[in-house]
Amino acid sequence: MKNQLTKSIAVGLVALSVWNCKTSDPTPTPYESGVFILNAGNFSSNNGTVSFLSRNSNVVATNIFQTANPSLALSGGVQGYAEVNGKGLILVDNSTAGQDKVEIVEAGTFVSRATLKTPDIENPRQVISAGPNKAYISCWDVSGDYSAGTFYKDPGYIAVVDLNTSKVTKKIPAVKGVEKMVISGTEAFVGSNTYSGDQTLLIIDLNTDTEKQRIAFGSTPEPIALDATGKLWIQAGKDLVQLDPTSRAVAKRLTFSAAPGSVTISGDKRNFYYTLGGKTYSISIDANTASGSVVVNRSFSALGIDPQTGRIYGTVIPSYAQAGYVIRYESSGTLVDSVKAEIAPSGLYFR
Repeated sequence: MKNQLTKSIAVGLVALSVWNCKTSDPTPTPYESGVFILNAGNFSSNNGTVSFLSRNSNVVATNIFQTANPSLALSGGVQGYAEVNGKGLILVDNSTAGQDKVEIVEAGTFVSRATLKTPDIENPRQVISAGPNKAYISCWDVSGDYSAGTFYKDPGYIAVVDLNTSKVTKKIPAVKGVEKMVISGTEAFVGSNTYSGDQTLLIIDLNTDTEKQRIAFGSTPEPIALDATGKLWIQAGKDLVQLDPTSRAVAKRLTFSAAPGSVTISGDKRNFYYTLGGKTYSISIDANTASGSVVVNRSFSALGIDPQTGRIYGTVIPSYAQAGYVIRYESSGTLVDSVKAEIAPSGLYFR
């Protein structure tokens, strides 16, 4: 009996040990909570990088793609980044024709999983999640002659990427200079680059990956975000336009003295932040006139609002031959710190 009791206790301890092993906390990934800094680099040098800044640190982890993949290099300017179902997509624009690509990585570690290359990817501009395992990438297509007025191919396209197979499954004809995209329900609202001159707002059906409607907008539309009421905001030159995505009706139009820069929405989707005249402002989505409040007495190359903390992140590019900076502020405009990044920090992605 004593031996049986001893064996029972031993078996119980082993089972408990195994259970503890199986239920232990997962190993944290190196890029768990913070912001990816998208450094465009010097275009002719093709030396763009991605950095990571933790919310609780003032030290940047530099060139994290190279760190995770020592035998690989981005080899181009970093144009954009987004995450879809645990996968990160890095848009890489190379100064040499035919060398553009998209690197697909594990979002938490930046370990490379696949590479999309030309001719599937030509001049990638923005990437968004278009479904559980689907991404849309806006592409200008092959560049033409800028001096001849034919730089933007007409039309550009949206590459549909299946993240299960890491392949481009379709190219949706878009608009000239196609760039920014915002999802509302089962539709993608697609605009173009200001310099393209295209004035069409394109609407794509996410279920069929086909064109649904084109709206003549009167000026170049650049979709920004959906607000807290579900309305779509679009920048059109000096105007910020609030559009009902269901009826397509314009709800209101705010006209500024000049085109606001780096327009981005707050985490609660109730305020916009933008730069104008060397200062950074905030304005409520409920405003009926273009009269924002000064938050920071300077402007930035790019703005981002941390959805968790509400802090303002602004990037500074001293030149395209030296490291830039990310400056953080409380939502009130109080300075937090200034952190050295890499060459030409031009975008921010929070996770």
